[in-house]
Amino acid sequence: MGLTSKKVLLLAVIAAVVLFALTIWLWPRLSKRSVPSIFARVGMLLATQITMIAALGLFANYSFGFYASWADLFGQEQAQGVVVDVSKAAGKEVQVVGTQQVNVPRGSVPRVAGRIEKVNIQGQESKIASPAFVYLPPEYFQPQYAKRNFPASVVLTGYPGTAEALIKGLHYPQTAHKLSKEGKMQPTILIMMRPTVAPPRDTECMDIPHGPQTETFFTKDLRKALAEQYRIGKSAKSWGMIGDSTGGYCALKLTMRHPEAYSTAGALSAYYKAPIDATTGSLFGGNKQLEKENNLLWRLKHKPTPEVNLLVTSSKQGEHNYKDTLKFIDGVKSSPAHISKIILDTGGHNFNTWRREISGVLQWLGSRLSV
Repeated sequence: MGLTSKKVLLLAVIAAVVLFALTIWLWPRLSKRSVPSIFARVGMLLATQITMIAALGLFANYSFGFYASWADLFGQEQAQGVVVDVSKAAGKEVQVVGTQQVNVPRGSVPRVAGRIEKVNIQGQESKIASPAFVYLPPEYFQPQYAKRNFPASVVLTGYPGTAEALIKGLHYPQTAHKLSKEGKMQPTILIMMRPTVAPPRDTECMDIPHGPQTETFFTKDLRKALAEQYRIGKSAKSWGMIGDSTGGYCALKLTMRHPEAYSTAGALSAYYKAPIDATTGSLFGGNKQLEKENNLLWRLKHKPTPEVNLLVTSSKQGEHNYKDTLKFIDGVKSSPAHISKIILDTGGHNFNTWRREISGVLQWLGSRLSV
């Protein structure tokens, strides 16, 4: 059973409850002042605490999608398919490996509910391969739209994150379906994935010198491959990006650096420069200029900002990025770019906060994209 399985979570909760009850029940019998009784009490306390912590950890991971598998959790995720010699790879650049229903009424009928396809995307230029989930709206399957192209948005998690969390935890397909049905958002294809396309390394969506070419993957390979597989407009005005945390930083940066690829970016609780830590390694290869160019606040002061649509979110209390978000907004105001914001009174760096913002972000996105 997988790390994100409901069965695993349920078993952990049952084990914690049973061990807790046994500890309470057996404690009087183990109260003797003898070495075996002492070891028994210590063992039961440890077992109870371990199972309770495990249950809480599994619940947090199920809710927030930090890790996708046991191998991912224990740092054993190798994902040898990440770097691929595409010229030797069999099949197309996009391979559909599975489908699933959207969790809405009549979810089994694509022309009513839409459909989610699990795909593998292989990049020709970046030599990177990555899985993703593609949400196709109901209109994609309706006869009257058979010759129509659709706008699309890449939706990114934070780091490490799991693409499944965008469906199960943040409910992007369900929210997009609801808004479109209510006439508040145009039908839009969502490409849901994590920015960690070279796991376990956090590449911060950049082309690392002598390392993974993540920026090339997102700005060239992904767009080309998906536009050939699906009926998606090929110009930048048809493409947007949304992300939370690391994904938000990526959305802003890639749109600001590549307006020929993306015209619109929504960033939930983003930060504005790439961290350097054990998960990223050396991102810039000692190149100070490259480091500056990936600092969004520096870019606003020293580089031309293209005429793109940007939205940022934060909270007055609970978010560490609040002051930097205000600086970013002020910097964009004096540029050709268009800036919008969602500022909550309170809200942490978590799924609950982002769920409060996603509906507004999707409506905003839908009003900016066109085909």
